[in-house]
Amino acid sequence: MVSSKDVAKRAGVSQSTVSRVLNESDRVSKSNVDKVTKAMNELNYRPNSIARSLVSKQTKTLALISGPLHNPFFVETTTSIINYANEKGYKTNVFFENAGDNMSVYESVLSMQLDGIILSSIFMEDPIYEELKALNLPFVMFNRKHNKPGHFVEIDNEKSGKMAADHFLELGHERIGFIGGPLYTSTFYGRYIGFSEEIRKHVPLDEAFMHETDTSEQDVRDAVLKMMGRKHKPTAIFAATDSIAILAIDTLKELGYAIPEDISICGMDNVRMARHHSFELTTIGPNTDKNLGRLGIEHLIEMIEGNDDNKPVEVTIDPVMYERKTTCRI
Repeated sequence: MVSSKDVAKRAGVSQSTVSRVLNESDRVSKSNVDKVTKAMNELNYRPNSIARSLVSKQTKTLALISGPLHNPFFVETTTSIINYANEKGYKTNVFFENAGDNMSVYESVLSMQLDGIILSSIFMEDPIYEELKALNLPFVMFNRKHNKPGHFVEIDNEKSGKMAADHFLELGHERIGFIGGPLYTSTFYGRYIGFSEEIRKHVPLDEAFMHETDTSEQDVRDAVLKMMGRKHKPTAIFAATDSIAILAIDTLKELGYAIPEDISICGMDNVRMARHHSFELTTIGPNTDKNLGRLGIEHLIEMIEGNDDNKPVEVTIDPVMYERKTTCRI
């Protein structure tokens, strides 16, 4: 195996010069950088990342703990995070939450040598929070956050829920359903609270129309079937993610309902698929061109590289309504 000593000999420089080149030191002349680079290419030298991390105190490795990939929101944010990290010279190890029990995932992540963690898997009362704090390692929560103070990037979930309720009420709907995910996450809890409180101000809230699911296809389908099986059916449904909305639309069409003529649907997240011409989903999303994952990874890398002046990252983005073709006046 070729060593840095071999590279130094071929380049005609000291081994310490090779080390400085590998660690991108600005104390190396361009001519020496060129010599070392040429020697590495000629010898097909691959630097040992562990050895480099011991010198630089950085691994250039991050961990992402994402929500489930059946939700296109997490497909898009995972892609954005990996691409931006790669642009900045970091590789990203990706993990996905494990159906509400994330301890095995956290154990894997916490056993690694990392420069930082970005995660959307945390619960409001998650015990892992204290372990993450004790690591003294930069971490940013996106989309979800813990109840205790920390670095986070989110959309204003309560405001989003209120916005969905107001949209349906303005269209004349009174029997309005809700399908969300686990209420122990800040995302779904905030959307549920904002929605249900606003509905109660104007019309009776039918608890039989409020459904907490695990966001899987079967659970969402069951929620739709229960609502549509009632004598007095809802005329509108707020789906707390676009993924849930699309699953609900599929089930409703299978049952023979027309969207929005028979029932209106509003989603949440404004993923790219929401614009699909086959349904053109009315939805709510962040008032920014960048998704929450991209914003989160930008802040994390700034923290790692010391460019944030130790300021707390507490970003709550205003929501925007994207009115398309799945809602209409009753």
